[in-house]
Formats: sequence, structure tokens, C-alpha cells
Amino acid sequence: MKKIVFWALLAGLGGGLAEMAWVACYSTATSTSGIEVARQVTATVIASAAAAPWAPAAGVGIHLALSLALGLAFALALWALFTRRTAAGHIWTAAVLLGIALWAANFLVILPALDSGLAKLMPLGATLLSKTLFGVAMAAILQRGVARSPG
Repeated sequence: MKKIVFWALLAGLGGGLAEMAWVACYSTATSTSGIEVARQVTATVIASAAAAPWAPAAGVGIHLALSLALGLAFALALWALFTRRTAAGHIWTAAVLLGIALWAANFLVILPALDSGLAKLMPLGATLLSKTLFGVAMAAILQRGVARSPG
């Protein structure tokens, strides 16, 4: 169980970092500010903190905490579902579909309902790619973990 938790947390971290790398690349190529994206993550959770100087750092922390939790929940659910014999195809399919489902829930339902500035900073296609990259990174790390410690 310790091994699955380790790989799950590592997978969540990898997914979160993949999204951050995508936002950094996207902001370099466009007029979107990566710092503003991080600030808006904080503002979505704590609206009154949007202007605080620590808001971008808090946004990164919030994003990574959610990524760790998501990686853990995802891996434990897969592990329970497939009785510890999770095939690579299951990992990849489920992780990418999870990324797309999260994108739909976040950017089509939750963030617009909260009137979050985060939903308006990047085009939907860019945010969809971000969440898909989360799933791809998470799957790659989990697949490596399963291959290294199948039990």
C-alpha cells in the first residue's frame, strides 16, 4: 500500500507540474500571464485574496495540493477497481478521460457558475490541453510505478 501511495502522489505531482509547464509555455507565446493564472486560482478559492502579494504563490500551492489529492484518489480508485492488476491501457485511458472530465466540470460548469476570472484567462482549447496533459503525465508516472511495483 505504501508503494501505491508513493506512486499516486508522484503521479498527481507530475500531472500538476505538467499543467504548470503548459501554462508557462502558453503564457510565453501569448499575452496571458502565468502569474495571473496562479492569482486567479487563489481568487477562486479565497475571493478576497486576489490582490494579495502572496496570491500567486498560494495559487501554485492550491493547484499542487489539489493535484496531489487527485493523483491519490485516482490511483487508489484504479487499484481497488482492478484488484491491483491495472493494465497500462486502463491507466492511460482512465487518466486521460479523467483529465477531460475534470476540464468539462471545471471550465464548463464550476468556474463559470462561480464567475471565476480563471475561466476567462485562456481559451477553452488551451485549458482542455492543460487538463489532458495532466492525465498523460499522471498515466506515465503511474504506469512506471505499476511496472516497478506490481503488488
